[in-house]
Amino acid sequence: MAKYDYDLFVIGAGSGGVRAARVSAAHGAKVAIAEEHRVGGTCVIRGCVPKKLLVYGAHFAEDLKDARRFGWDVPDCTFDWPTLRDNVLADVDRISRAYTDTLENQKVEIIHERATIAGPNEVRLASGRTVSAKTILVATGATPQVPECPGHEHGITSNEAFHLEAIPKRILIAGAGYIANEFAGVFHQLGAHVTLINRTDVILRHYDAQIRDRLLQISMMKGIEFRFHAEFEKIVKQEDGCLEVHMSGHEPAVVDMVMFATGRVPNTGGLGLENAGVEWDEKGAIMVDADNRSSCDSIYAVGDVTNRVQLTPVAIREGQAFADTMFGNKPTRVDYDCIPSAVFSHPPIAGVGMTEGEARNKLGGVRIYQSDFRPMKNVLAGRNERALYKMICDAETDRIVGLHMIGPDAPEILQAAAVAVKAGLTKQAFDDTIALHPTMAEELVLLR
Repeated sequence: MAKYDYDLFVIGAGSGGVRAARVSAAHGAKVAIAEEHRVGGTCVIRGCVPKKLLVYGAHFAEDLKDARRFGWDVPDCTFDWPTLRDNVLADVDRISRAYTDTLENQKVEIIHERATIAGPNEVRLASGRTVSAKTILVATGATPQVPECPGHEHGITSNEAFHLEAIPKRILIAGAGYIANEFAGVFHQLGAHVTLINRTDVILRHYDAQIRDRLLQISMMKGIEFRFHAEFEKIVKQEDGCLEVHMSGHEPAVVDMVMFATGRVPNTGGLGLENAGVEWDEKGAIMVDADNRSSCDSIYAVGDVTNRVQLTPVAIREGQAFADTMFGNKPTRVDYDCIPSAVFSHPPIAGVGMTEGEARNKLGGVRIYQSDFRPMKNVLAGRNERALYKMICDAETDRIVGLHMIGPDAPEILQAAAVAVKAGLTKQAFDDTIALHPTMAEELVLLR
């Protein structure tokens, strides 16, 4: 038998790579993991975790105003961005250390340098050293896509948004997906005038039409400006440092900052995939089968680099399934049906299962139940925002095939409800459940 330096070599220490490495090591494999930046990957360092903390911080802008209606003598408050920024980054450091400790506790060797594929069983490190492994797992994630237009170098991406010296007075955000809408809400609440531009007139196209339209309505009511059917033409930096953004179909916009949130592409550039015959698609994503195996039998891939579902919990499930299958004598495959997702906008939205449009196209006959209401807290606060909960059922079986909502704490509520959708429960099961009153969540069992 061939002798290798490692049973498993993981390239990329993000959520998927770390899970695969530590579980494989727990199963008895000799494992090394290489990371050129910091342990934790996109989610911990420059994504879900710091973003959610900024969302929490931004919510205080409205909460402090609302508090006056609840009897609190709250003075006009000033906001200090460096305090929030530095506290968030400190917590990122803490979580990164925790990930490192987890790997070390399982005796995983951490190599802090860039690694590329040199062959089916060989990895070349940035230092020039080459190591061998029986199995190689690529978990390098994805990176922000920046549109090619003159002056694009003057813009930032979500990667840089966590390290700003100050909140801009005027920011233009390009894109209409979850990253664009989340940062639009954050920057708006922190005092910036936000302009969001998009090539089409649809935001969050994978979410239910009614829910995304409600978010658009509320966002515009708050003062976020939307420009649709707008494509970048050029960005010109003026003498005073401002940026003049030229776009199709609209007058130029003069802003202090441009942020690209136009999607993420698999991080496979310069990875050496061709050295092992690993195939990738037109977007650069590694093509894998149901067991995460690439076209090279000894090389696997999990997470965003495969461009299947770009969500952290999915990457973690894929890493776990890989480790259990390869080293745990427990063949496992990830079930991609009914994956819940959320957008931490202001207010947040969440959904699981089919949208109404998808259900009608697939099933034909559907029943729609919904509740359009004003949350109790908003009523007393004098805030006119309305929540919308929507349940989609198969007309023949009464089985719930989709659940979508927008409103305060929607993602927190949906996580439990997603279990019911995944389990194939019917509308009657919700009807038979007594409401927990007074809550927003009780609307789910009172839908008519």
